[in-house]
Amino acid sequence: MAKILVVDDEKKMVILLRSALETRGHDVTGVSSGQEALELVNNRVFDVVLTDLRMEPVGGMEVLAGVKRVSPQTAVIILTAYGEVKTAVEALRQGAFQYLTKPFNFQEVSHVVEQAAGSLDLTRENLALKQAGTGRMPVTDLVGAAPVTMQLRKMIEHVAPSDATVLIRGESGTGKEVAARAVHLASGRADKLFIPVNCAAITETLLESELFGYRKGAFTGANSDRVGLFEAACGGTIFLDEIGEAGPAVQAKLLRVLEDKKINRVGDPIERPIDVRVIAATNRPLEEAIATRTFREDLYYRLLVFPVDVPPLRDRADDIPLLVAHFLDRLGRKGKKLPVGVLAKLRSYNWPGNIRELRNLMERAHILAGDRDIADEHIQLDVGAAARPAAGQVGEDLNLDNNARVLIAAALQRSGGNKSLAAKMLGITRRTLYSRLKLLGMEEDGPAEP
Repeated sequence: MAKILVVDDEKKMVILLRSALETRGHDVTGVSSGQEALELVNNRVFDVVLTDLRMEPVGGMEVLAGVKRVSPQTAVIILTAYGEVKTAVEALRQGAFQYLTKPFNFQEVSHVVEQAAGSLDLTRENLALKQAGTGRMPVTDLVGAAPVTMQLRKMIEHVAPSDATVLIRGESGTGKEVAARAVHLASGRADKLFIPVNCAAITETLLESELFGYRKGAFTGANSDRVGLFEAACGGTIFLDEIGEAGPAVQAKLLRVLEDKKINRVGDPIERPIDVRVIAATNRPLEEAIATRTFREDLYYRLLVFPVDVPPLRDRADDIPLLVAHFLDRLGRKGKKLPVGVLAKLRSYNWPGNIRELRNLMERAHILAGDRDIADEHIQLDVGAAARPAAGQVGEDLNLDNNARVLIAAALQRSGGNKSLAAKMLGITRRTLYSRLKLLGMEEDGPAEP
Protein backbone atom coordinates (compact mmCIF):
# COMPACT_ATOMS: atom_id res chain seq x y z
CA MET A 1 0.00 0.00 0.00
CA ALA A 2 1.36 3.41 -0.99
CA LYS A 3 0.57 6.86 0.42
CA ILE A 4 -0.57 8.91 -2.57
CA LEU A 5 -1.46 12.58 -3.06
CA VAL A 6 -3.70 13.44 -6.04
CA VAL A 7 -3.69 17.08 -7.21
CA ASP A 8 -6.07 18.40 -9.91
CA ASP A 9 -8.16 21.55 -10.15
CA GLU A 10 -10.98 19.45 -11.66
CA LYS A 11 -12.66 18.02 -8.57
CA LYS A 12 -14.32 15.27 -10.63
CA MET A 13 -10.90 14.05 -11.77
CA VAL A 14 -9.67 13.98 -8.16
CA ILE A 15 -12.67 11.84 -7.18
CA LEU A 16 -12.17 9.43 -10.10
CA LEU A 17 -8.43 9.02 -9.52
CA ARG A 18 -8.90 8.63 -5.79
CA SER A 19 -11.55 5.96 -6.29
CA ALA A 20 -9.42 4.03 -8.81
CA LEU A 21 -6.38 4.02 -6.52
CA GLU A 22 -8.28 3.27 -3.30
CA THR A 23 -9.84 0.25 -5.01
CA ARG A 24 -6.32 -1.13 -5.30
CA GLY A 25 -5.72 -0.67 -1.58
CA HIS A 26 -3.74 2.59 -1.52
CA ASP A 27 -4.05 5.40 1.04
CA VAL A 28 -5.10 8.36 -1.12
CA THR A 29 -5.46 12.06 -0.28
CA GLY A 30 -7.00 14.39 -2.88
CA VAL A 31 -6.78 18.18 -3.19
CA SER A 32 -7.99 20.55 -5.90
CA SER A 33 -5.21 23.16 -5.92
CA GLY A 34 -1.44 23.28 -6.13
CA GLN A 35 -1.26 25.51 -3.05
CA GLU A 36 -3.09 22.92 -0.93
CA ALA A 37 -0.69 20.27 -2.22
CA LEU A 38 2.38 22.31 -1.19
CA GLU A 39 0.94 22.85 2.29
CA LEU A 40 0.30 19.12 2.67
CA VAL A 41 3.74 17.96 1.51
CA ASN A 42 5.34 20.32 4.01
CA ASN A 43 3.61 18.45 6.83
CA ARG A 44 3.17 14.88 5.55
CA VAL A 45 5.31 12.39 3.64
CA PHE A 46 3.83 10.79 0.52
CA ASP A 47 5.24 7.96 -1.56
CA VAL A 48 3.73 9.25 -4.80
CA VAL A 49 2.29 12.61 -5.90
CA LEU A 50 0.03 12.57 -8.96
CA THR A 51 -0.44 16.14 -10.19
CA ASP A 52 -2.05 17.93 -13.10
CA LEU A 53 0.32 20.18 -15.03
CA ARG A 54 -1.96 23.13 -15.83
CA MET A 55 -3.39 24.69 -12.65
CA GLU A 56 -3.72 28.27 -11.47
CA PRO A 57 -2.13 29.99 -9.65
CA VAL A 58 0.20 27.15 -8.53
CA GLY A 59 0.82 24.68 -11.35
CA GLY A 60 2.24 21.20 -11.59
CA MET A 61 5.84 22.36 -12.09
CA GLU A 62 5.66 24.32 -8.84
CA VAL A 63 4.21 21.27 -7.09
CA LEU A 64 7.06 19.15 -8.49
CA ALA A 65 9.68 21.63 -7.27
CA GLY A 66 8.04 21.88 -3.83
CA VAL A 67 7.85 18.10 -3.42
CA LYS A 68 11.48 17.57 -4.49
CA ARG A 69 12.62 20.33 -2.11
CA VAL A 70 11.09 18.79 1.03
CA SER A 71 11.00 15.08 0.05
CA PRO A 72 13.46 14.23 -2.76
CA GLN A 73 12.58 10.52 -2.72
CA THR A 74 8.85 11.07 -3.33
CA ALA A 75 7.90 10.08 -6.89
CA VAL A 76 5.97 12.73 -8.86
CA ILE A 77 3.82 11.79 -11.86
CA ILE A 78 2.66 14.59 -14.15
CA LEU A 79 -0.75 14.53 -15.86
CA THR A 80 -0.69 16.56 -19.06
CA ALA A 81 -2.68 17.28 -22.19
CA TYR A 82 -1.27 16.08 -25.53
CA GLY A 83 -0.02 19.51 -26.60
CA GLU A 84 2.02 19.97 -23.42
CA VAL A 85 4.50 17.14 -23.96
CA LYS A 86 7.41 19.60 -24.26
CA THR A 87 6.72 20.87 -20.74
CA ALA A 88 6.31 17.29 -19.53
CA VAL A 89 9.78 16.42 -20.84
CA GLU A 90 11.11 19.40 -18.91
CA ALA A 91 9.35 17.98 -15.84
CA LEU A 92 11.30 14.74 -16.34
CA ARG A 93 14.51 16.76 -16.35
CA GLN A 94 13.42 18.38 -13.09
CA GLY A 95 12.96 14.98 -11.44
CA ALA A 96 9.44 13.76 -12.31
CA PHE A 97 9.08 9.97 -12.38
CA GLN A 98 6.87 9.87 -15.48
CA TYR A 99 4.17 11.81 -17.32
CA LEU A 100 0.80 10.57 -18.58
CA THR A 101 -1.05 12.21 -21.45
CA LYS A 102 -4.78 12.93 -21.13
CA PRO A 103 -7.15 11.28 -21.82
CA PHE A 104 -5.69 8.31 -19.96
CA ASN A 105 -6.89 4.92 -18.80
CA PHE A 106 -7.32 4.59 -15.03
CA GLN A 107 -5.77 1.13 -14.96
CA GLU A 108 -2.71 2.54 -16.71
CA VAL A 109 -2.52 5.29 -14.07
CA SER A 110 -2.72 2.67 -11.31
CA HIS A 111 0.08 0.62 -12.84
CA VAL A 112 2.38 3.65 -13.29
CA VAL A 113 1.67 4.73 -9.69
CA GLU A 114 2.56 1.24 -8.47
CA GLN A 115 5.73 1.22 -10.58
CA ALA A 116 6.66 4.52 -8.94
CA ALA A 117 5.94 3.13 -5.47
CA GLY A 118 7.96 0.01 -6.28
CA SER A 119 10.89 2.10 -7.53
CA LEU A 120 10.76 4.11 -4.32
CA ASP A 121 11.03 0.87 -2.33
CA LEU A 122 14.04 -0.13 -4.42
CA THR A 123 15.71 3.25 -4.00
CA ARG A 124 15.24 3.18 -0.23
CA GLU A 125 16.62 -0.35 0.01
CA ASN A 126 19.50 0.58 -2.27
CA LEU A 127 20.47 3.50 -0.03
CA ALA A 128 20.17 1.35 3.07
CA LEU A 129 22.36 -1.37 1.58
CA LYS A 130 25.00 1.11 0.45
CA GLN A 131 25.08 2.57 3.94
CA ALA A 132 25.36 -0.91 5.42
CA GLY A 133 28.08 -1.81 2.89
CA THR A 134 26.57 -5.22 2.09
CA GLY A 135 26.93 -4.89 -1.68
CA ARG A 136 23.77 -6.99 -2.23
CA MET A 137 21.73 -5.81 -5.20
CA PRO A 138 18.26 -4.45 -4.31
CA VAL A 139 15.65 -5.98 -6.59
CA THR A 140 12.58 -6.25 -4.36
CA ASP A 141 10.24 -5.77 -7.33
CA LEU A 142 11.89 -8.76 -9.01
CA VAL A 143 9.87 -11.22 -6.94
CA GLY A 144 10.76 -14.89 -6.69
CA ALA A 145 13.28 -17.49 -5.58
CA ALA A 146 13.07 -20.06 -8.40
CA PRO A 147 16.45 -21.07 -9.90
CA VAL A 148 15.81 -19.16 -13.15
CA THR A 149 14.83 -16.06 -11.14
CA MET A 150 18.00 -16.29 -9.09
CA GLN A 151 20.00 -16.62 -12.32
CA LEU A 152 18.31 -13.45 -13.64
CA ARG A 153 19.28 -11.63 -10.44
CA LYS A 154 22.89 -12.74 -10.88
CA MET A 155 23.00 -11.45 -14.45
CA ILE A 156 21.63 -8.08 -13.33
CA GLU A 157 24.15 -7.92 -10.48
CA HIS A 158 26.99 -8.50 -12.93
CA VAL A 159 25.96 -5.88 -15.50
CA ALA A 160 24.42 -3.15 -13.33
CA PRO A 161 27.64 -1.49 -12.06
CA SER A 162 29.00 -1.12 -15.60
CA ASP A 163 27.74 1.26 -18.27
CA ALA A 164 27.30 -1.53 -20.82
CA THR A 165 24.32 -1.51 -23.18
CA VAL A 166 21.82 -4.23 -22.18
CA LEU A 167 19.37 -6.10 -24.41
CA ILE A 168 16.57 -7.69 -22.39
CA ARG A 169 14.81 -10.55 -24.16
CA GLY A 170 11.60 -12.27 -23.13
CA GLU A 171 7.99 -12.97 -23.97
CA SER A 172 5.33 -10.30 -23.59
CA GLY A 173 4.31 -9.84 -19.97
CA THR A 174 7.39 -11.39 -18.36
CA GLY A 175 8.52 -8.19 -16.61
CA LYS A 176 11.24 -6.83 -18.89
CA GLU A 177 10.74 -3.27 -17.63
CA VAL A 178 11.03 -4.50 -14.03
CA ALA A 179 14.40 -6.04 -14.96
CA ALA A 180 15.47 -2.82 -16.70
CA ARG A 181 14.59 -0.72 -13.64
CA ALA A 182 16.52 -3.19 -11.46
CA VAL A 183 19.61 -2.64 -13.64
CA HIS A 184 19.19 1.12 -13.37
CA LEU A 185 18.61 1.19 -9.61
CA ALA A 186 21.62 -1.03 -8.90
CA SER A 187 23.87 1.17 -11.05
CA GLY A 188 25.77 4.36 -10.38
CA ARG A 189 22.96 6.21 -12.22
CA ALA A 190 20.29 5.28 -9.67
CA ASP A 191 19.82 8.87 -8.52
CA LYS A 192 19.23 10.06 -12.10
CA LEU A 193 16.26 9.61 -14.46
CA PHE A 194 14.99 6.30 -15.78
CA ILE A 195 12.89 7.06 -18.88
CA PRO A 196 10.88 4.21 -20.46
CA VAL A 197 9.82 4.54 -24.12
CA ASN A 198 7.55 2.05 -25.92
CA CYS A 199 8.80 2.09 -29.52
CA ALA A 200 5.70 0.22 -30.74
CA ALA A 201 3.26 2.77 -29.32
CA ILE A 202 4.60 5.79 -31.27
CA THR A 203 4.77 6.34 -35.03
CA GLU A 204 8.28 6.51 -36.49
CA THR A 205 8.21 10.25 -37.23
CA LEU A 206 6.94 11.12 -33.77
CA LEU A 207 9.31 8.61 -32.11
CA GLU A 208 12.31 10.26 -33.80
CA SER A 209 11.37 13.73 -32.56
CA GLU A 210 10.46 12.39 -29.08
CA LEU A 211 13.83 10.66 -28.67
CA PHE A 212 16.14 13.19 -30.30
CA GLY A 213 14.21 16.48 -30.17
CA TYR A 214 13.99 18.92 -33.07
CA ARG A 215 15.01 22.36 -34.26
CA LYS A 216 12.54 25.18 -34.81
CA GLY A 217 11.23 25.02 -38.38
CA ALA A 218 12.35 21.39 -38.94
CA PHE A 219 8.79 20.51 -39.98
CA THR A 220 5.28 21.95 -39.94
CA GLY A 221 4.30 22.68 -36.36
CA ALA A 222 7.88 22.86 -35.04
CA ASN A 223 7.44 26.37 -33.66
CA SER A 224 10.37 26.23 -31.25
CA ASP A 225 13.43 24.14 -30.40
CA ARG A 226 12.60 21.04 -28.42
CA VAL A 227 14.72 18.82 -26.17
CA GLY A 228 14.36 15.09 -26.79
CA LEU A 229 14.28 12.27 -24.25
CA PHE A 230 17.96 11.37 -24.77
CA GLU A 231 18.95 14.85 -23.64
CA ALA A 232 16.34 14.85 -20.88
CA ALA A 233 17.78 11.59 -19.51
CA CYS A 234 21.27 13.12 -19.12
CA GLY A 235 23.23 11.08 -16.59
CA GLY A 236 20.48 8.49 -16.34
CA THR A 237 19.05 5.54 -18.27
CA ILE A 238 16.70 5.32 -21.25
CA PHE A 239 14.72 2.10 -21.70
CA LEU A 240 13.67 1.35 -25.29
CA ASP A 241 10.92 -1.26 -25.05
CA GLU A 242 9.93 -3.24 -28.17
CA ILE A 243 13.04 -2.00 -29.97
CA GLY A 244 12.26 -4.26 -32.94
CA GLU A 245 9.34 -1.96 -33.85
CA ALA A 246 11.54 1.11 -34.36
CA GLY A 247 11.69 2.31 -37.98
CA PRO A 248 14.77 2.73 -40.20
CA ALA A 249 15.39 6.42 -39.43
CA VAL A 250 15.26 5.83 -35.68
CA GLN A 251 17.48 2.74 -35.99
CA ALA A 252 20.12 4.76 -37.86
CA LYS A 253 20.17 7.44 -35.17
CA LEU A 254 20.27 4.88 -32.37
CA LEU A 255 23.33 3.31 -33.98
CA ARG A 256 25.02 6.73 -33.87
CA VAL A 257 24.11 7.11 -30.20
CA LEU A 258 25.63 3.76 -29.30
CA GLU A 259 28.77 4.29 -31.40
CA ASP A 260 29.60 7.93 -30.71
CA LYS A 261 27.41 8.99 -27.75
CA LYS A 262 26.15 11.90 -29.86
CA ILE A 263 22.79 12.97 -31.27
CA ASN A 264 21.41 15.40 -33.81
CA ARG A 265 18.03 16.94 -33.21
CA VAL A 266 15.69 16.61 -36.19
CA GLY A 267 16.57 19.37 -38.67
CA ASP A 268 19.65 20.44 -36.71
CA PRO A 269 23.23 19.79 -38.01
CA ILE A 270 24.76 20.48 -34.60
CA GLU A 271 26.06 17.35 -32.83
CA ARG A 272 25.29 17.17 -29.13
CA PRO A 273 27.16 14.83 -26.77
CA ILE A 274 24.99 12.80 -24.41
CA ASP A 275 25.64 10.76 -21.27
CA VAL A 276 22.90 8.12 -21.20
CA ARG A 277 22.88 4.39 -20.62
CA VAL A 278 20.75 2.48 -23.14
CA ILE A 279 18.71 -0.58 -22.15
CA ALA A 280 16.58 -2.11 -24.90
CA ALA A 281 14.01 -4.90 -24.81
CA THR A 282 12.32 -7.16 -27.34
CA ASN A 283 9.65 -9.82 -27.15
CA ARG A 284 10.48 -11.35 -30.54
CA PRO A 285 13.75 -12.69 -31.98
CA LEU A 286 15.55 -9.80 -33.65
CA GLU A 287 17.38 -12.33 -35.82
CA GLU A 288 14.11 -12.88 -37.69
CA ALA A 289 13.74 -9.13 -38.25
CA ILE A 290 17.30 -9.01 -39.57
CA ALA A 291 16.51 -11.84 -42.00
CA THR A 292 13.50 -9.90 -43.34
CA ARG A 293 15.59 -6.69 -43.51
CA THR A 294 13.36 -4.80 -41.07
CA PHE A 295 16.10 -4.46 -38.44
CA ARG A 296 19.74 -3.42 -38.89
CA GLU A 297 22.28 -6.12 -38.16
CA ASP A 298 24.92 -3.59 -37.06
CA LEU A 299 22.48 -2.08 -34.55
CA TYR A 300 21.61 -5.55 -33.27
CA TYR A 301 25.23 -6.28 -32.39
CA ARG A 302 25.64 -2.86 -30.79
CA LEU A 303 22.66 -3.67 -28.54
CA LEU A 304 23.84 -7.20 -27.84
CA VAL A 305 26.73 -6.16 -25.59
CA PHE A 306 25.11 -7.86 -22.60
CA PRO A 307 21.93 -9.91 -23.24
CA VAL A 308 19.62 -10.66 -20.32
CA ASP A 309 16.88 -13.26 -20.78
CA VAL A 310 13.75 -12.92 -18.63
CA PRO A 311 12.13 -16.36 -18.21
CA PRO A 312 8.43 -16.99 -18.89
CA LEU A 313 6.22 -17.62 -15.87
CA ARG A 314 5.68 -21.28 -16.83
CA ASP A 315 9.41 -21.84 -16.20
CA ARG A 316 9.26 -20.32 -12.72
CA ALA A 317 6.11 -21.89 -11.24
CA ASP A 318 7.78 -21.94 -7.80
CA ASP A 319 7.57 -18.13 -7.82
CA ILE A 320 3.77 -18.06 -8.22
CA PRO A 321 2.93 -18.09 -4.46
CA LEU A 322 5.38 -15.22 -3.89
CA LEU A 323 4.01 -13.26 -6.86
CA VAL A 324 0.44 -13.82 -5.67
CA ALA A 325 1.36 -12.50 -2.20
CA HIS A 326 3.08 -9.50 -3.86
CA PHE A 327 -0.02 -8.60 -5.91
CA LEU A 328 -2.40 -9.17 -2.97
CA ASP A 329 -0.24 -6.80 -0.93
CA ARG A 330 -0.47 -4.16 -3.70
CA LEU A 331 -4.26 -4.62 -3.77
CA GLY A 332 -4.58 -3.96 -0.02
CA ARG A 333 -4.87 -7.62 1.02
CA LYS A 334 -1.57 -7.79 2.90
CA GLY A 335 -1.15 -11.08 4.75
CA LYS A 336 -4.07 -12.72 2.96
CA LYS A 337 -3.54 -16.12 1.31
CA LEU A 338 -5.27 -18.10 -1.41
CA PRO A 339 -6.68 -21.58 -0.71
CA VAL A 340 -4.14 -24.37 -1.28
CA GLY A 341 -6.26 -25.81 -4.11
CA VAL A 342 -6.27 -22.47 -5.92
CA LEU A 343 -2.49 -22.15 -5.70
CA ALA A 344 -2.13 -25.68 -7.09
CA LYS A 345 -4.37 -24.69 -10.01
CA LEU A 346 -2.27 -21.57 -10.68
CA ARG A 347 0.98 -23.55 -10.59
CA SER A 348 -0.27 -26.04 -13.18
CA TYR A 349 -1.57 -23.39 -15.61
CA ASN A 350 0.54 -22.53 -18.70
CA TRP A 351 0.37 -18.69 -18.36
CA PRO A 352 0.51 -17.54 -22.02
CA GLY A 353 0.30 -13.92 -20.79
CA ASN A 354 2.99 -14.47 -18.14
CA ILE A 355 3.21 -12.22 -15.06
CA ARG A 356 0.94 -9.58 -16.64
CA GLU A 357 -1.78 -12.22 -16.96
CA LEU A 358 -1.30 -13.27 -13.31
CA ARG A 359 -1.48 -9.63 -12.18
CA ASN A 360 -4.70 -9.08 -14.16
CA LEU A 361 -6.17 -12.32 -12.80
CA MET A 362 -5.51 -11.25 -9.20
CA GLU A 363 -7.04 -7.84 -9.86
CA ARG A 364 -10.19 -9.48 -11.31
CA ALA A 365 -10.37 -11.83 -8.32
CA HIS A 366 -9.96 -8.88 -5.93
CA ILE A 367 -12.86 -7.04 -7.60
CA LEU A 368 -15.10 -10.12 -7.73
CA ALA A 369 -14.44 -11.05 -4.08
CA GLY A 370 -15.18 -7.56 -2.77
CA ASP A 371 -14.97 -7.60 1.04
CA ARG A 372 -14.73 -11.39 1.15
CA ASP A 373 -11.62 -13.55 1.00
CA ILE A 374 -10.64 -14.62 -2.51
CA ALA A 375 -11.88 -18.15 -3.20
CA ASP A 376 -11.85 -20.61 -6.08
CA GLU A 377 -14.96 -19.13 -7.73
CA HIS A 378 -13.20 -15.76 -8.08
CA ILE A 379 -10.28 -17.20 -10.08
CA GLN A 380 -10.98 -16.97 -13.84
CA LEU A 381 -8.14 -18.55 -15.79
CA ASP A 382 -7.60 -18.12 -19.55
CA VAL A 383 -10.35 -15.54 -20.00
CA GLY A 384 -9.36 -14.91 -23.61
CA ALA A 385 -9.58 -18.60 -24.53
CA ALA A 386 -13.32 -18.78 -23.89
CA ALA A 387 -14.04 -17.65 -27.43
CA ARG A 388 -11.66 -20.12 -29.10
CA PRO A 389 -13.23 -23.04 -30.95
CA ALA A 390 -12.67 -26.51 -29.57
CA ALA A 391 -10.69 -28.89 -31.74
CA GLY A 392 -12.63 -29.75 -34.89
CA GLN A 393 -15.37 -27.20 -34.21
CA VAL A 394 -16.10 -24.08 -36.25
CA GLY A 395 -18.83 -21.51 -36.77
CA GLU A 396 -22.04 -22.17 -34.84
CA ASP A 397 -20.55 -25.08 -32.93
CA LEU A 398 -18.42 -22.78 -30.74
CA ASN A 399 -18.78 -23.50 -27.05
CA LEU A 400 -18.56 -20.02 -25.44
CA ASP A 401 -18.05 -19.12 -21.81
CA ASN A 402 -20.38 -16.25 -20.85
CA ASN A 403 -17.64 -14.79 -18.63
CA ALA A 404 -15.66 -13.79 -21.73
CA ARG A 405 -18.59 -11.78 -23.11
CA VAL A 406 -19.18 -10.04 -19.77
CA LEU A 407 -15.52 -9.18 -19.17
CA ILE A 408 -14.95 -7.89 -22.71
CA ALA A 409 -18.09 -5.74 -22.52
CA ALA A 410 -16.96 -4.34 -19.15
CA ALA A 411 -13.49 -3.55 -20.47
CA LEU A 412 -14.91 -1.78 -23.52
CA GLN A 413 -17.22 0.25 -21.31
CA ARG A 414 -14.39 1.27 -18.94
CA SER A 415 -12.13 2.22 -21.84
CA GLY A 416 -14.81 4.29 -23.56
CA GLY A 417 -14.74 1.96 -26.56
CA ASN A 418 -10.97 2.20 -27.05
CA LYS A 419 -10.09 -1.37 -28.04
CA SER A 420 -6.35 -0.94 -27.44
CA LEU A 421 -6.97 0.05 -23.83
CA ALA A 422 -9.63 -2.66 -23.41
CA ALA A 423 -7.16 -5.29 -24.62
CA LYS A 424 -4.59 -3.97 -22.11
CA MET A 425 -7.11 -4.31 -19.27
CA LEU A 426 -7.84 -7.90 -20.26
CA GLY A 427 -4.17 -8.82 -20.60
CA ILE A 428 -4.43 -9.77 -24.29
CA THR A 429 -3.25 -8.22 -27.55
CA ARG A 430 -5.45 -5.92 -29.59
CA ARG A 431 -5.45 -8.45 -32.44
CA THR A 432 -6.67 -11.16 -30.04
CA LEU A 433 -9.43 -8.84 -28.80
CA TYR A 434 -10.64 -8.20 -32.37
CA SER A 435 -10.68 -11.96 -32.93
CA ARG A 436 -12.72 -12.51 -29.76
CA LEU A 437 -15.18 -9.75 -30.70
CA LYS A 438 -15.70 -11.32 -34.12
CA LEU A 439 -16.21 -14.82 -32.75
CA LEU A 440 -18.61 -13.55 -30.07
CA GLY A 441 -20.57 -11.39 -32.52
CA MET A 442 -19.67 -8.26 -30.52
CA GLU A 443 -17.96 -6.27 -33.30
CA GLU A 444 -20.46 -3.42 -33.17
CA ASP A 445 -20.58 -3.16 -29.37
CA GLY A 446 -19.57 0.19 -27.88
CA PRO A 447 -18.50 3.44 -29.57
CA ALA A 448 -15.90 3.43 -32.34
CA GLU A 449 -12.27 3.59 -31.29
CA PRO A 450 -10.92 7.17 -31.41
